Amino acid sequence: MKKIAQIARLELSLLFYSPIAWLVMIALFVQLSMVFVPSAMGAELFQEWIAAHPRFHVSNWTINMLMDPTTGTFGRVLPFLYIYTPLITMGLVSRETSSGTINLLYSSPLNIRQIVFGKYAAMMAFNAVIMGLLCLVVICAGLSIVRFDTPHALVGLLGIYLMLCAYSAIGLFMSSLTTYQVVAAIMTFVVLAFLSYVGGFFQGTDVLRDICYSLWIPQRPIKMLVGLLTTRDVIYFLSIIYMFLAFTVSKLWMARNSKRISYRIGRYLAIGISGIAITYLTSRPGFIGYYDATETKANTISKNSQDILKKMDAPIEITEYVNFLGDGYNNAAPEKRNEDVDRWEPFIRWKPDIHMKWVYYYDSLPAGSPLYKYNPGKSTQQIFDESLKFSGYGRSLFRTPQEIHKMIDLQDEGARVVMQLKYKGRKTWLRTFNDTYFWPSEAEISAALKRMIVPLPKVVFSNDGYERSIDKLGDRDYKTLTNLKTFRYSLINQGFDMDTMSLKKDEIPAGIAALVIADRKTGFDTAALEKIRRYVDRGGNLLIAGEPGKQSVDNTLLSYLGVQLMNGTIVQRSKDFSYDLTTPYLTSDAAPLALTLKYSLDDSIPVAMPGLAGLSYAHTGPFTIKPLLMTDLVNAWNKMGNFILDSAALEYVTANGDQKGSFPSALAMTRMIDGREQRILVSGDADFLSNLELSRANPANCNFNFGNAIFGWFAYNEFPIQTTHPRGTDDTIRLTTKTVMLIKVLFYGVIPGIFLLLGTVILIRRKRK
Repeated sequence: MKKIAQIARLELSLLFYSPIAWLVMIALFVQLSMVFVPSAMGAELFQEWIAAHPRFHVSNWTINMLMDPTTGTFGRVLPFLYIYTPLITMGLVSRETSSGTINLLYSSPLNIRQIVFGKYAAMMAFNAVIMGLLCLVVICAGLSIVRFDTPHALVGLLGIYLMLCAYSAIGLFMSSLTTYQVVAAIMTFVVLAFLSYVGGFFQGTDVLRDICYSLWIPQRPIKMLVGLLTTRDVIYFLSIIYMFLAFTVSKLWMARNSKRISYRIGRYLAIGISGIAITYLTSRPGFIGYYDATETKANTISKNSQDILKKMDAPIEITEYVNFLGDGYNNAAPEKRNEDVDRWEPFIRWKPDIHMKWVYYYDSLPAGSPLYKYNPGKSTQQIFDESLKFSGYGRSLFRTPQEIHKMIDLQDEGARVVMQLKYKGRKTWLRTFNDTYFWPSEAEISAALKRMIVPLPKVVFSNDGYERSIDKLGDRDYKTLTNLKTFRYSLINQGFDMDTMSLKKDEIPAGIAALVIADRKTGFDTAALEKIRRYVDRGGNLLIAGEPGKQSVDNTLLSYLGVQLMNGTIVQRSKDFSYDLTTPYLTSDAAPLALTLKYSLDDSIPVAMPGLAGLSYAHTGPFTIKPLLMTDLVNAWNKMGNFILDSAALEYVTANGDQKGSFPSALAMTRMIDGREQRILVSGDADFLSNLELSRANPANCNFNFGNAIFGWFAYNEFPIQTTHPRGTDDTIRLTTKTVMLIKVLFYGVIPGIFLLLGTVILIRRKRK
């Protein structure tokens, strides 16, 4: 060990007595500064903007400034680090062989392992110096961010250090192959460049896909940058280091000892196979250790999802059906398969016996698809044949329409990318969606898994009084909320089943999660009222959503519950919006319904309700009644009589019976029946769950979160699956205009100047000696 340390000290002195090491450090730090300083300036400006808009909340500054793989400082610099290694490693061995000093080393009381390990130890020390440069950025960020997520940053730094050490081992081996330092540098650069981009090669070919993906070195530290440390990635880097150090030892030993070519090949193969075997065995599901260093455990599925997987005691089979002609094919093409596996890894971590397979096919699409519009007069087969020419795939990869129809019926799913989950003979669909993310998130995946192990909550909508429809996409209807398959937040994708019924003709089913009566326009006959009263008396959950102008219809039923829709319409003064658009705020009693509502309450995000009747109630009945939404005390009032919105602004007129105050717009009613809590919600507006309001972006609202929370409340929080992670506490930046200017001076001038001055002094003193 002492001899290894002596060699390492000698190599380090040679490095720092040459200008290359200093130029590399200065160039790397300048590159870091050119990324970090603008990021700090942007953070300071964004913090000022947030201060002016307190409704918005931003956390996780640690990852945003430093660790984000695409926008963070280290994430942007990481792909270019391989450029610097060849300049440092090119002379480690080639310098010895070209000058002849390698023979002196051979004749010294040193063995080849000590020589190689000593030189590599010097590279590890130099890489530690490089990490010191990165730590300057981390320290500056840590001083700039309140409650900086230090463990997350340390794991990211570890990933970068391991990658640099792996690069150094490769560079050391390349240096042993030639006597020319420039050639060694070029060879190292070519190999590292190849390993930096090989992950995108042959991803459409089954035989080569996993091999190329496993050789993709920069992919490993990316996971550490986002805070996830795994034994698989650490052992992967250690295996790379082991293989290339062993290659170097073997190369030098066989250069000194003449051996047959078969022996040489066999030795290299043995080293390579052993390293690959170690990497493969330690990357199998069930043999991987995980540590999520993030404060919010952002890389770990929620406890609710973990509990679902723990209850599943048999393998889960996932079959992904991908239509070559369908929506989303580019997201699920064969070359994206490894990315698909990575998306499932958080679940495979807790349940290793999740098995995945893919079925590629081509089939016709629903009428009106743009595919037919842009290919007029062509059949599905003709479109497929022409498109296949440009895909690079063979026809044998894709099943024909006849073959896929024999296997499964996918037409109800729109012939788009969809997954079928199987567990103990039960099946369910897991869909992809028409949004920017496309793939199901943890909430949708967990809901699909849970559907296979628990009874499904069913929500039944009344439809015989011209109520809002769950099958139409009209502005006032409820399809988006309930059963739009391509919308991720639709209840059907969150674990619920939907159905409709006629109160006149049908009996209300037993065991349902809730009965919904939304904006009924015709009165209840005696039989219908009696059915609803029996249902309520049995403890059934109920949602009643009324509308201004129809108070007489709903109050007939609501009087049985001790609630009434007030006469008149709630209006709200606004300089931007129509006066009938009210934005009631969430109360503290609404926050426990879901963590997302707590965040909405904290950020003062309201619910948008166009056309609202206030609610009145008494506490004398059997129900405990709590307001979930209350109107604005200052700007809203109850307007009596008829009024016109498209003329002059509305005024509060006492003589007309207008009434000021903060009025409940949604009430939660509960009571215990047979050991179970009965839950009823009454709303003075039915539009807040409509297709139009769920797509409203202005004013900002939490209608989505509130709607899903309501039905989660009816399902006793069995669905939707609550997967929201807590917010990070690193949500404040200390930066000011002056401190940003100080950072700019330090990182652009002072620190690089110190390195330049220090390097110049050392090199001049060395030259004089």
